[in-house]
Amino acid sequence: MRVKINVAGIVQGVGFRPFTCRIAVKNGLTGYVRNRGDAGVEILIEGNAQSIQNFLCELQEEKPLLAQIHDIITTTLDGKNEHKEFTIYRSSEEIELSGSVIPPDIAICDKCLNELRDPKDPRYEYFFITCTKCGPRFTIIERLPYDRKNTTMREFPLCDYCQQEYTDPLNRRFHAQTVACPKCGPKVYLTTKNGEQIQQEDPVREAGRLLSEGAILAIKGYGGFHVAASVTKEKPLQALRKAKHRRAKPFAIMVRSIKAAKSFVEVTSKEKALLSSYARPIVLLNKNSQYNLSSLVSPGLHNIGIMLPYTGLHYMLFDRVDDEAFVMTSANPPNQPIVKDKDEALKTLGSIADYFLFHNRNIAYRCDDSVLRVHGTRPSFIRRSRGYAPAPIMLREKAKRCVIGLGGELNNTSCVLLQNKAFISQHIGDVENIETRAFLKEATNHLIRLTNSRVDAVVCDLHPKFTTTALAQKLASENGWELIKVQHHYAHVAALMMEHAVDELVGIVCDGYGYGTDGEAWGGEILLCTRKSVKFKRIAHLERQPLLGGDLATRYPLRIAAGILGKKVNVEGWLLKHSQHLPYGETEAKLILNQLQKGVGVIETTSCGRFLDAVAAILGICYERTYEGEPAMKLESAAINGKDALSMKPLTSGNVLNTTKMLHALFENIGKASMADLAYSAHAYLAMGLASLAVEKASETGVKTVGFSGGAACNQILAAIMRQTVEDAGLKFLVHEAVPAGDGGISFGQAVAGGFFQF
Repeated sequence: MRVKINVAGIVQGVGFRPFTCRIAVKNGLTGYVRNRGDAGVEILIEGNAQSIQNFLCELQEEKPLLAQIHDIITTTLDGKNEHKEFTIYRSSEEIELSGSVIPPDIAICDKCLNELRDPKDPRYEYFFITCTKCGPRFTIIERLPYDRKNTTMREFPLCDYCQQEYTDPLNRRFHAQTVACPKCGPKVYLTTKNGEQIQQEDPVREAGRLLSEGAILAIKGYGGFHVAASVTKEKPLQALRKAKHRRAKPFAIMVRSIKAAKSFVEVTSKEKALLSSYARPIVLLNKNSQYNLSSLVSPGLHNIGIMLPYTGLHYMLFDRVDDEAFVMTSANPPNQPIVKDKDEALKTLGSIADYFLFHNRNIAYRCDDSVLRVHGTRPSFIRRSRGYAPAPIMLREKAKRCVIGLGGELNNTSCVLLQNKAFISQHIGDVENIETRAFLKEATNHLIRLTNSRVDAVVCDLHPKFTTTALAQKLASENGWELIKVQHHYAHVAALMMEHAVDELVGIVCDGYGYGTDGEAWGGEILLCTRKSVKFKRIAHLERQPLLGGDLATRYPLRIAAGILGKKVNVEGWLLKHSQHLPYGETEAKLILNQLQKGVGVIETTSCGRFLDAVAAILGICYERTYEGEPAMKLESAAINGKDALSMKPLTSGNVLNTTKMLHALFENIGKASMADLAYSAHAYLAMGLASLAVEKASETGVKTVGFSGGAACNQILAAIMRQTVEDAGLKFLVHEAVPAGDGGISFGQAVAGGFFQF
């Protein structure tokens, strides 16, 4: 009997061919297996029917840990058996099927880590130790099929030792495309900030020593550069903040072990599992009472982003120092993609870093670290990138056409929707300049090629002036694709509905800004969305509040606070008293008061983010937004140990939740209640008010499910109170678990809206 099998999914770069070879031999079968140019695997097997049946069962049930099988297509062939043994064939360039993809980059496995530490092993202390179960994948592939010649490893021909392992069916490096050793593989070296190489027998551990002594280093990793520094020394952290223009944005840190992390943060079992997973994301963890890192690492926040080492190089950095952790933040100029090339690094990071730790393997595609936090026992993505992209989100139904979503403007990703798979790109960032726009286009095209997709439509935001809108229009025109525009908050809800496979939802969407269907600035919305209707319905929202100065108000929240307070009280004395927190002091405060009095040309917004910013300013927690979400994040940190001191019943007028009353109550109670309690009270009012409105609207329409999306859904307090309110009403409550709740999930929502929902 002869059977041809095509396997689709994540089956290249995960040891699938060696695995196939082993189970074929085990079952006494002959034939071949080979990679295909469409990222799938082709198998031909010959033997008796029972052995073939056993083989097919084992193919699915015993597949490699990192493999994902999306589809198996079997065809029985006529003719006599032709093969005497089972062989791994040279890869085929044929492209037939769509929807397979290569795996994400994978953290170093335990076996490789043990070999790294074994003095008797030929790869002892080799920084780039990998096997079929670990190492870079997505960031080294230039084209399919996934063979060494199509990756950035082609510059490193195998030595005899590595070649022997590569061709040994019993070795775990059998057909491992990243296999290398100190003799034949990539080399690591240390340079000055000018690129002059420093002669050093052990560059990695020397880099660790320099970090421990207070130097700033740029370190090349799998998907780009990190900038690293001590977590306890003030001087390098001050220099790093000044050079990167990051006055307050928290730095991620890399900690040598879970045990070390527990000395300054709280780690739950779920957080430990995420930290230790092969994706090795950054996980936001709460600081504990023994927290002793510099206040410059995560200023004004109750939590800190921590990751474990995920390469041999990272582990070696800690070998000869006492430091438990180092700052390890993405190396990128403001609002630009992460740096990945040597010349680019020297040019852009030379003014920041004292030294550079390079290796001579090129990075094909840049990829930032992923970021998550845990709400209760549920993971919540803040950024989905390294370790996860480009693995697809598997959906429960198939789209009839292939659609790409280009996202919004901030914290962006793109998404390719193909049948029942949504392939979300790595983190792109804020698409506000030519460099990031080019990165978005490049990453999207790469994803289309990797998945062998034939695109029918491109989806963008409703905002007419977004960079992504212009790019979508250009791509649609050039390729003959249909152009679809989807409202920002509807995309958030569509993402949540498709992630949880629900057909109707009352969605609460809270964020900083989204262009509304009426042209206004939305951001605190309750939407009724059903798969059966052509359009969503905006059924409730937060009270409109003035943005005195427009975009200036988003940066200096005193302007928002003055606009809201000024509705009922004379804010002149208060604003002048706090005018030092405005760029132009008293002069600017008087201009604000003048505009408030005239009320001419004032933009209004329903934004939840802007309301939280105003609360942060009134409570003296944050007067300037120096990074996205800063006031709201610091407000959450202030509230984390608070209680509801005001117990104010949410005030609604029709379909609008009043926020003016809450802000005035906070203002009047300053000094009468603790800042923590007032901060918590604001969260409680907002969460209960929105959730109660959503429950009311769900009851009116017969909808049984309420969801929470948007950037504010990452807020632990808001999400917890909303869940309690909704579930107490007997309804189901949904939040994101597979895609970011913030704008990193917008492209997914756009794609599924364009591919599944009616327009």
